[in-house]
Amino acid sequence: MAIRLPPRNGVCASTLQLPPGAWSTVLECLCAHFGAIGRDEWEDRIARGRVTDEHAAPITASTAYREGMRVHYYREVPAEVRIPFAETILHADVDIVVADKPHFLPVTPAGGHVEETLLARLIRRLGNADLVPLHRIDRGTAGVVLFSANPATRARYQALFREHTIVKRYEAIAPALPQHMFPLLRQTRIERGEPFFRMREVEGAANAQTRIEVIEQGSAAWRYALFPLGGRKHQLRVQMAGLGAGIVNDDGYPALGERRADDYTRPLQLLAHSLAFDDPVDGASRYFESCFRLVM
Repeated sequence: MAIRLPPRNGVCASTLQLPPGAWSTVLECLCAHFGAIGRDEWEDRIARGRVTDEHAAPITASTAYREGMRVHYYREVPAEVRIPFAETILHADVDIVVADKPHFLPVTPAGGHVEETLLARLIRRLGNADLVPLHRIDRGTAGVVLFSANPATRARYQALFREHTIVKRYEAIAPALPQHMFPLLRQTRIERGEPFFRMREVEGAANAQTRIEVIEQGSAAWRYALFPLGGRKHQLRVQMAGLGAGIVNDDGYPALGERRADDYTRPLQLLAHSLAFDDPVDGASRYFESCFRLVM
């Protein structure tokens, strides 16, 4: 029976089932499979016991390769940058955890962020390796994120998103759109664009729908309330840009800006303001609201 490894500093182990190949050792297979990670780094992880077999036994540099073998390893980022903003736990019980995420903090590990993620921070704080985010918001977006804390009830909360019975309210600061009538229903088709991490609106049957309301009008910028139905990647950013009102400080839409280090003085003016739903376990009406506010 496979053994589940405990998290290390909030980071859960990843698993690779070794693919077919002519390698003689597990080390050779790992080097070939993960081309961006050098042999020296894999040798260092192996020497520190950060790579194990499916029974949690540490492998060595000479452990023989076997097709289909399951190998567990911990993702690492050398000199990972600390995100200098704190999350808040709005609610925690046996089934769910609701967190208020600051701008710039990723929800889950990606790229140069492994330990500095909302998931890893919550696992460290709560000591619960079963935490799983039930939805995602962009690293640049602040606000409310719902986590499952209990595998036994997870599917019931996942159904809230699949069946669109959860109300997600966002706020955004963006240029004024006096030429449009509000509330406005934006229905478009969003697909992957170029580069690979950007999305775009294209012709075809709509797969993304957002109700847009104006809740405050300034001289140049307005505050919008956004209610997405579904959750295509970058949906709100793409659709607001498509209307001609790219969200303030968005370096991805409508045009791709120069990729540079985070500028903490210019957060994306997009906030996952609140979540509302009937709890599928006890039937209670739930409402969770972010403590963050966007400034016009």
